[in-house]
Order: sequence, then structure tokens, then C-alpha cells
Amino acid sequence: MTSRTRPAGVVALAAVLLAATGCTGGSGPAGGAPSPEVTSGRPGSARPAAPSAAPGGASAPAGFTLVASGDVLPHDSIIRRAAQDAGGGGYDFTPMLSGVKSVVSRADLAICHMETVYGEDGGPYTGYPAFKSPPEVAAALKATGYDSCSTASNHTLDDGAAGLGRTLDALDRAGVRHAGSARTAEEAAKPTLLKAGGATVAQLAYTYDTNGYPMPEGQPWAVRTLDEQKVIADARAARAAGADVVVVSVHWGSEWQTEPDERQLTLGRALTASQSGGRPDIDLIIGTHAHVPQAYEKVNGTWIIYGMGDQIAGDMINHEGAHDPRGNQGSIGRFTFGPPRTPGGRWEVTKAEFVPQWFDTGRGRVVNLGAADGSDPRHTEIRDIVRRVVLSRGAAEDGLVMGR
Repeated sequence: MTSRTRPAGVVALAAVLLAATGCTGGSGPAGGAPSPEVTSGRPGSARPAAPSAAPGGASAPAGFTLVASGDVLPHDSIIRRAAQDAGGGGYDFTPMLSGVKSVVSRADLAICHMETVYGEDGGPYTGYPAFKSPPEVAAALKATGYDSCSTASNHTLDDGAAGLGRTLDALDRAGVRHAGSARTAEEAAKPTLLKAGGATVAQLAYTYDTNGYPMPEGQPWAVRTLDEQKVIADARAARAAGADVVVVSVHWGSEWQTEPDERQLTLGRALTASQSGGRPDIDLIIGTHAHVPQAYEKVNGTWIIYGMGDQIAGDMINHEGAHDPRGNQGSIGRFTFGPPRTPGGRWEVTKAEFVPQWFDTGRGRVVNLGAADGSDPRHTEIRDIVRRVVLSRGAAEDGLVMGR
């Protein structure tokens, strides 16, 4: 996702930069997968699924809740706000996310999308067009309750292999797992496996492109790029590695378009149709990149979030050079998974929810619109806009409801 935050006087320059970075949809060679070890989830608020018997008469494993949110995109204005919130000593992004901490931290497994790469300690830090964000972002993600982040985006190679490595190093230090980019071939070859309730969950992540930046020399596995057959092969490999649930994070779609584009629809149908032994290879698809909220849809029995919108971003300027408030609107997906009813069966989504959110650029804070009390008319208006988009492909008929 590219930043569109810039003064009106430099719109023409930004258009040139946009053309140079190639931010339209596409596909590229497949990359590798990160992070081998399995980490334990935290006690959460998963609702018990319908009782089922495990092989040998043992009780069934516990279900779990998973939340996922959109792009963390620190523009120059966001970096300045974090400096103010730190009171003159570094950068503090934690207050920005405090409004959704209750949603994120109560889940058994929480997944974010780290759009940008980190700069060196002490800076310099930059926003659009080539991002280098303060590494303090990672600590804020951890403090909010995120367990893992997708790190495959069109900005993953904004600062080459060095920026990629700094980002994963900082996430490791903060205790946040990651998927979609890798520092070594060994790291790239193994799926990210996480524990949630009684399940092992694999997170795989891919991007449509890297803004034309080539893979670092000798590192063709550095970033996982989007390819249907590669995604399916990786999902099957994750199952073989012990995953009960496979979640695919995808950086895809057309910027500023609330409707999923034809590639999203076609690829979504293909990925959700893929099965092995009568069991779907992929259990959930969560999308980022478009800057605006997009629909949720159940396809072939599997939920797809085509786009969650930006979670953190500055005031956004669209392709026509106009300020577009949709760039600060989005949703958090929350899915409750229950254990299989029969041995070897699928972990089923027993409840599907969306939580509308908004980044208030004036205050520099994420607002949970699902919990808003209605006293601010902006909250009601934006919540209703997000709800209409999220439900625009019939998700309500399949049981999707708005959460708090």
C-alpha cells in the first residue's frame, strides 16, 4: 500500500512517484515463509463450541477467537504524533492503538499487518514514498495485544534487505511473530505456527508486488509474492507441519476501490475451493492494501475479508489528488473457531463478527466504532458507511454480525 499523504502542491510529483513504484495489482514469483517455532497463545474469550468427542473418548480441544486488522502505515504525521505522545523521548505509538486494545487483547490470537519497514534506531525516519518507520511501533503492537503480523507488502523492500531485517529483528525483540518476509532461507522455508486455544494456527502472508524493487541479490525467498499454486502448496505444507487452522494474509486488490476487483474474486474462489482429503486447505483469508474498507464474504464455506482498510494512517489523498476520508476507515475481523466435530474434520467458524474502526487524525487515535456511544455524529456516520461496505456481498445472510 502506498501512502497518499502529501500537500496538495505536490500531487503531480506524487503521481510521478506512483507510476515509478507500480502500485497496481499484479503477481510475481513466489517467495519463502518465515518463523519456524510454535508459540503459545494467551487465555482468551473463545466461546465453547458444540460438544464433540476426540479420538479415544477424550474431551475435545478448546475453541478460540482470532482477530485481524488492517494496515499500520506510519506517515510523517503519524511519526510526529508518536514523538509528541512520547513526551520528547523517542516515539510512543501505544496511545494511538489504545482504543482497540480491549478488542485485540481479549482474543486468543490477534494478527496485524505491518505495512512498512523500520529504520535504524534514532532515525532518520520517513513516510511516503519510501517508508522507514521508528522501530518503537513493534513495542506498541505487542502492548496492544497483537501476537503476529503479516510483513509482506509492496513496501517490504523500501529499504532493501537491511530494512526487512531491521523490521523482523524489532518484532522479535518485542515478542511479535511475523509472516511474509524472511532474513534467511531456513526462516523462509518454515510456516509461522501459533497456538490458540487447543489449535495450532498457521499464518501465511503474501503481497501482489514490491513496487518494482527486485528481491535482494541471492535472496529470492526474502518476500512472499502472490501466486495461487504457491499459496496452496504452502497451505498444504503448513498442514503437514501440524497446523489445524491455516490463515492466509494477502496484500492485494485495487487501491481506493471498495468493491473487490476481479483478481481478488477469482483468486479467492480458487483458494477457498482447494481441498486435500475432503478438507479445505485454507480456513480464513484476510486482505489488506486497498486503503478503504472492503466486503466480507463466505466463499466455498470459507470466510474472506477482501480488505480491512487502514488501521493507522495519516490524512489520505487518493489517485485523483483529493483528500479521501475513507483512507482512515476500516474494520477488525473477529472469528470464533470451534474444534472438529469428527476426527480429522475441519475447525469451523462458529461466529463471525466485524468491528468498525476509524483513525481520528485530529487526535491521532484509533476509535472503536462498534463501542461508540453515539454522542459524536461522526462516529455514527462512519460506522454506518463501514457496515454497508462490509455487508455489501451478502455476509449478513451467512451470519456476519457487528461486534463491539
